[in-house]
Amino acid sequence: CDLVRKLLNYGAYEQYIQDHVVQAEYWHDPLQEVLYTQKSVFLADINNERNPRKGEYKERLVKLKNFVLVKYLNDSMVEPRESSLFGFYIAGQAQEIRKMRDTPLYTEDWIGLKELDTSGRLHEYEVIGDHLQIDMKWFDEEIIAKYLK
Repeated sequence: CDLVRKLLNYGAYEQYIQDHVVQAEYWHDPLQEVLYTQKSVFLADINNERNPRKGEYKERLVKLKNFVLVKYLNDSMVEPRESSLFGFYIAGQAQEIRKMRDTPLYTEDWIGLKELDTSGRLHEYEVIGDHLQIDMKWFDEEIIAKYLK
């Protein structure tokens, strides 16, 4: 994955790469915001980052009873780790991170995160571990028992 991540820096938004490399579909380069917004075949679209915004994306998400986000504190796959909670780098650089509630995605409620949050249906967790390496007892007690039963 590290090799793929390095390669994405050079051609993630080429159509062939977007169509054939799944990691490219999730690639958001904060140093190339315009290119990302124009060429991303999945992430920019599903996050409603293009104009005009697709109202059905928000309509569908806010129908959820609960939306649970989990950030792995030792994640070696997701960069930045805060993107697991819809945080991301401030545009134009790759150091300083803006938390979800300070992003236009949230403040302008492009996909319904703010509505879910203000209605008590957005739940955030930070857990020790690497990407998807989760304690199943914790998962059963904190996620399954609370949100899926």
